[in-house]
Amino acid sequence: DGLSYTEIWISEAQERMVLSVPPENIDQLQALCDAEDVELCDLGEFGRTDEAGNPELLLTYRGHDVGRLSMGLLHDGVPMPTRAATWPPPTPPHVSPGMPKANEGLDSEQSTIKPNDLQASLMALLAHPNIASKHWIIRQYDHEVQGGSTIKPLVGPQQDGPGDAAVVRPVLGSRRGVAIGCGVAPLLADSQLAVDADPYWMTLAAIDEAVRNVVCVGADPTRIAILDNFCWPSCDNPGAMATLVHACEACYDGAMAYGTPFVSGKDSLNNQFTTEDGKLIAIPPTLLVTAMAIVNDVKTARTMDAKQSGNRLIIVGPTTAGLGGSHYAAVHGPDAMASVDQHIPRVDLALGPVIAKTVAELIAKQAVASAHDCSDGGLLVAAAEMAFAGRVGLDMDLAALPTDGVSLPDAAACFAETPSRYLLEIAEDHLDTVAKTLDRAKIPFAQIGTFTDHDRLTLRTSTGGRVMDVALDELRNTWLKPLDW
Repeated sequence: DGLSYTEIWISEAQERMVLSVPPENIDQLQALCDAEDVELCDLGEFGRTDEAGNPELLLTYRGHDVGRLSMGLLHDGVPMPTRAATWPPPTPPHVSPGMPKANEGLDSEQSTIKPNDLQASLMALLAHPNIASKHWIIRQYDHEVQGGSTIKPLVGPQQDGPGDAAVVRPVLGSRRGVAIGCGVAPLLADSQLAVDADPYWMTLAAIDEAVRNVVCVGADPTRIAILDNFCWPSCDNPGAMATLVHACEACYDGAMAYGTPFVSGKDSLNNQFTTEDGKLIAIPPTLLVTAMAIVNDVKTARTMDAKQSGNRLIIVGPTTAGLGGSHYAAVHGPDAMASVDQHIPRVDLALGPVIAKTVAELIAKQAVASAHDCSDGGLLVAAAEMAFAGRVGLDMDLAALPTDGVSLPDAAACFAETPSRYLLEIAEDHLDTVAKTLDRAKIPFAQIGTFTDHDRLTLRTSTGGRVMDVALDELRNTWLKPLDW
């Protein structure tokens, strides 16, 4: 009420969608909407033509014709532009002042860390804006609507650990749930952080991470749908346009490999402006992928916080040497990267889906006490998060880390962001089942730690003895500090 027909027609009000529904299903759809307190309006009927038999759009309002448009003009009357795309881009297509440069924004102690100081690197990564806790933001919003939340954004005994995904029960009387998780990896497309930065692999990494996040909480990987959210600089630039083309090609390849259809999405493709003095300010090409998935029984859902001393920490999936596009590279900068592999890690589209399916199978069998994906910051960051979120000590030894037969430097073993890897907490009596299942699927894995009853994280690497011994409280406080307002 109160809107003119013009306002109704051009309104961009959110939370609406239009459906094409066979007439015999209208009553059934109306009943479904009524049950969920959702408004429905029967707007019209397809098939109208003008006097010459050509398809036509006719709008009426309270018995009056208020709009008439040829469907031919609607579909074919607007000239479609052809844009140029140049790969590789002749010049960087963006300037990204929003991403901190190496060590920028860190405190004075962290700003002088040495790349081979694993503990200092771990602390710097836990405090990085992309990795640090978002609890100050999260707790401003209600994530307990109608009491259907099975897994919330923050998990663990004190709800101060970074959950991989949320799980809700849309039907409160049912044990079926829906998992919601995200994936984003913009640094893999940053040419300042890698010798082979590429939005194609950035996109595949985002899809892979979104899949891993929902699998970790108990989702069925055969029942995952994904959404894209493109945020790009102006595509009038041929270089920027080429990065968008590469990302879209990866969307297709990733969706087909993982069997995850894109069911919706959004794009914002002109995120830049030029200042009065001619300086271009633009965001880096960024794609956020959101995954929604069925959790067949929320009783089998898992969280990432470690549960019990004596349980073993298993890494599933191989680790590669590439540190290009990693948060380690962002923290340390070009000088430190000269001594390590500066190539980006790449998603294996054959192995990644197999690992996701197998991990989901182990979780469904309740052979997994907790699960956490390895993504931002790499293996050591993910393991530290599991330990301090669960308040369970952890002794780690990376001697058996699966690396496809390649010797890794300690920095890569600890901080490489190789996709498709999972950390699983396994009780002693489930180790045999887990090992046989992973062996049968020909998936690389290894035991790399034991959860303990002390309150520390210790680390041994393949190149030496114990190189780290740090209190869980120190790790947790470092992670909380940036937004602990």
